[in-house]
Amino acid sequence: MTERTFIAIKPDAVQRGLIGKIISRIEEKGYKIVALKMLQVSPEQAARHYEEHFGKPFYPRLVKFITSAPIVAMVVEGNDAISGMRQIMGKTNPVNAEVGTIRGDFSPEMSFNVIHGSDGPESAAREIAIYFTPDEICADWKTAFEILREKMD
Repeated sequence: MTERTFIAIKPDAVQRGLIGKIISRIEEKGYKIVALKMLQVSPEQAARHYEEHFGKPFYPRLVKFITSAPIVAMVVEGNDAISGMRQIMGKTNPVNAEVGTIRGDFSPEMSFNVIHGSDGPESAAREIAIYFTPDEICADWKTAFEILREKMD
């Protein structure tokens, strides 16, 4: 099933120069990036993004981190994009992330786990709306994979 998910390359990965390596992994898997921008997350956006964690002891640190440097925000589209991207990213705690996943290869510790991805369709829709307007999403083009799939049908 084709679906969309929100992906953010976090400040630690931006500062370490990992943007290209991370985007390459997404594209090489065959997913379609339909929206992409670098931005400085505002405190208001951070509060909306992490609203389910408001009041928890780690909430202030989440907000401070995500607003500390730019992120690269993306909307990624493809078959089972939510679960597929979560597999590519690896487990949230890099200690448990397999080698070959983004976190397994690039994350030194839980506090600096380089990438965020939506965990379900509802959070994907909510997070996409925080960072993108509908007119910023460019889905009316086809990847080579989509063209090949059409030829096989």
